[in-house]
Amino acid sequence: MSEKKEKVGFIGLGIMGKPMSKNLLKAGYPLAVFDIVPESVNELVAAGARKATSSREAAVVSDVTITMLPDSAQVEQAVLGGDGVLEGIRPGTVYIDMSSINPLVSQRICKRIEAKGAHMLDAPVSGSELKAIDGSLAIMVGGKAEIFNRCRKILESMGKNPVLVGDIGAGNLTKLVNQIIVALNIAAFSEAFVLGAKAGLDPEKVFEAIRNGAAGSVMLNQKIPSIMERNFKPGFKIALQRKDLKNALEVARDMDVPLPLTSLVQQELIALTNEGEENNDHSAICHFIERLAKTEIRRGSAKQNQ
Repeated sequence: MSEKKEKVGFIGLGIMGKPMSKNLLKAGYPLAVFDIVPESVNELVAAGARKATSSREAAVVSDVTITMLPDSAQVEQAVLGGDGVLEGIRPGTVYIDMSSINPLVSQRICKRIEAKGAHMLDAPVSGSELKAIDGSLAIMVGGKAEIFNRCRKILESMGKNPVLVGDIGAGNLTKLVNQIIVALNIAAFSEAFVLGAKAGLDPEKVFEAIRNGAAGSVMLNQKIPSIMERNFKPGFKIALQRKDLKNALEVARDMDVPLPLTSLVQQELIALTNEGEENNDHSAICHFIERLAKTEIRRGSAKQNQ
């Protein structure tokens, strides 16, 4: 006899949330969806989901309610605001926030959820839109072990090897660690490839030479090919990278942890935002150095940059 699957509500059908929702449908979970963009809801309904008219309704009809939203303010509104998850959640059910937000906000929301007799996990993800589509996102989870184990198969429908890293808030703290490394990695190879291009090296040959050595990384392999093609279609927007570093710097400030390199990259992101690049992919961090050096990391650009 096949195992009965819990009903899932999904709130937030953006770049990441839409493919994550579709993977839940593919895994056979009864799904109710809500988003402020009707077209996104209609697309999921056409794929087999049920339409919810509010965050509250998504929670009312679900055993597990998930949010995937841009930042703390949107999550608080969807959960604690009028017609929010808190108004619809039932005792014994679970709320999972898969957004990347301030860990203190996760802890504050958890207290309100638990006061209703329900449970919460914070489970932010790492990975591009492509990883959301193929269901291979990294998922870092904060919460109680028994709730994590209850929801593991749901999480595994959207990502690969979800890891419980601690209590509520630990998921988002781990995501901040991840995002610092991601942003600094992009900034580092941007500087390095601009130097090489300015010196007359072919960026494609440099990439092939170093990608499997000590300087290689997932981000290098993902981003350098698209940078060389000058493709900055967002998989993860500069605005979201800036938001994550803001949260990291705020947490670090409260803990008296100096993050000088993170602070520097955040200044680059602010400058790029002021130049209208907030909706470009975060690989556009390279533009900051390119403009200073008057050199582009472009396929076949070696002679042009000499």
